[in-house]
Amino acid sequence: MSSLLQISTEKLAGLVGTPKCPTLIDVRIDEDFDIDPRLVPGSARRDYRNVQEWAAGLDSDSAVVICHRGKKLSYGVAAWLRNFGIAADVLEGGFEAWAEGGYPAVPVSAIPERGLSGRTVWVTRARPKIDRIACPWLIRLFVDPQAVFLYVSPSEVETVAERFDATPFDIEAPIPWSHKGEFCTFDVMVEEFALSTEPLLRLATIVRGADTSRLDLAPQASGLLAASLGLSRMYSDDLEQLEVGMLLYDAFYRWCRDATDETHNWPSPKKDS
Repeated sequence: MSSLLQISTEKLAGLVGTPKCPTLIDVRIDEDFDIDPRLVPGSARRDYRNVQEWAAGLDSDSAVVICHRGKKLSYGVAAWLRNFGIAADVLEGGFEAWAEGGYPAVPVSAIPERGLSGRTVWVTRARPKIDRIACPWLIRLFVDPQAVFLYVSPSEVETVAERFDATPFDIEAPIPWSHKGEFCTFDVMVEEFALSTEPLLRLATIVRGADTSRLDLAPQASGLLAASLGLSRMYSDDLEQLEVGMLLYDAFYRWCRDATDETHNWPSPKKDS
């Protein structure tokens, strides 16, 4: 049983990918990290030796600290965070327990380099509909919660990417983060970030059906398409649309994860007297 200052891998797995997930901080030393250079989805590496510096700027009310085996190092960092008013727990068993539990882990090699702000920066075409909202949702919930997204005119994407050290995605060009064959960019990101869990694969099918006009792939694809097109007409500001769209994908993901067997009928069937 976990102590009051620990969180189990099972409980954390239920929080990852949801808006209620605490800030996840990986403090493994380089030698331990090099053994398995992957991250719990949504976590970021921090140097435990500088905790007093970066903790002061941590914009979060709660955090989970992850070290190699959930021992002294993570407890020390968590204690410092609590001194800064952040409710901090330790991942029980550390990253080693997470990996042994078979939970998804994002290879660092797949994550673009972070800028001076410590964030990844992405750029794509303006006026997003489906893929260009779904991909940012995936990145912010499972890869980099602080990621920045730049929406520009299609002709300027590659230039902006070069000038501002941004990673282009979902454009008609031979780049890593775009459509591949019958798969859309969301599919590609799920695979490349090693996030091929059953719920995300189910969501990827829905996104693919809506994004490529193959509505027969999933019954929910029509609903996602309708909601996405409606949002694109409600908002002229792409970033405002993105923030609202995040909630839409939160809902679809939770259905994919927790509610696929649930039905709703009205009126309820009458019982025989």
